Amino acid sequence: MTDIKKTGPADEPPASSATAAAPVPEAIRAIPVRHYGRYVSALVAIAALVAIVYAFSQGRINWGAIPDYFFDDRIIDGVGQTLLLTALSMLIGVVGGVLLAVMRLSKNPVTSSIAWFYIWFFRGTPVLVQLFVWFNLGLVFEYINLGPIYKDYWSSFMTPLLTALLGLGLNEAAYMAEICRAGLLSVDEGQTEASHALGMSHAKTLRRVVIPQAMRVIVPPTGNEVINMLKTTSLVAAVQFYELFKNAQDIGQASGAPVEMYFLAAAWYLIMTSVLSVGQYYLERYYARGSSRSLPQTPFQKLRATVLSVGRPKGGIA
Repeated sequence: MTDIKKTGPADEPPASSATAAAPVPEAIRAIPVRHYGRYVSALVAIAALVAIVYAFSQGRINWGAIPDYFFDDRIIDGVGQTLLLTALSMLIGVVGGVLLAVMRLSKNPVTSSIAWFYIWFFRGTPVLVQLFVWFNLGLVFEYINLGPIYKDYWSSFMTPLLTALLGLGLNEAAYMAEICRAGLLSVDEGQTEASHALGMSHAKTLRRVVIPQAMRVIVPPTGNEVINMLKTTSLVAAVQFYELFKNAQDIGQASGAPVEMYFLAAAWYLIMTSVLSVGQYYLERYYARGSSRSLPQTPFQKLRATVLSVGRPKGGIA
């Protein structure tokens, strides 16, 4: 019988010393990419900013007049009137926008067509033109006659405040209608069908199911509309309503410092819009619950995390 010689790992020749001592690969040296365009754009932006600051510093501007009138009674009263007009106009706009959105989505062709025409008309004409139309309707109608309810001269009825509310509020309703319509359409139709299957009426379905879910889509653009409305209130100075811009304009004409008072009004607008922006952030964060796994940190939480991380070793526990 022939013996078969089996070979295995033990019979293999030993590896050579050259193979055992393999050369270690050289470490890769990473060279960061240089973004020269960023450096150039930053230098251009800084140079433009310095040029603007220098130009205003050399201008004939009485900067001392701004702090002198910053807390003047007329300015503070104008700030209050601006905030009041913003709140009332947005109230009219939001209520009217919700009604128009529901009418726009209605299966009734009459109500849907009326809502479409309203939105088309008020979005297609400037706010300033609408304000002048409301203010000068007294040239067309001598009286306003509501029968036994109310009757008066149009000039006495259409006060600057009412003109401002109608001009701003009705115009805002057209924009809010599209925002609300987009929010209502963002809710899945299955939610409405399930509610109707449970016996809920259409109005109750909107109130209990659709609108709460649509708020996540409606709130962010509505916050932008509030800030925009705050700035748009400056237009009502053209119809003799004494808000912030109108009072600042009158003070500037009387004191001989009109440009300085415009800067003062701009500073107050910046303060108010900044406060509203903070409120908008927290409101959006509130309605974002449930739509994302983790809510973004608030500015105070980011500041706290930054302060607590100062002095802490990066590699873990020292």
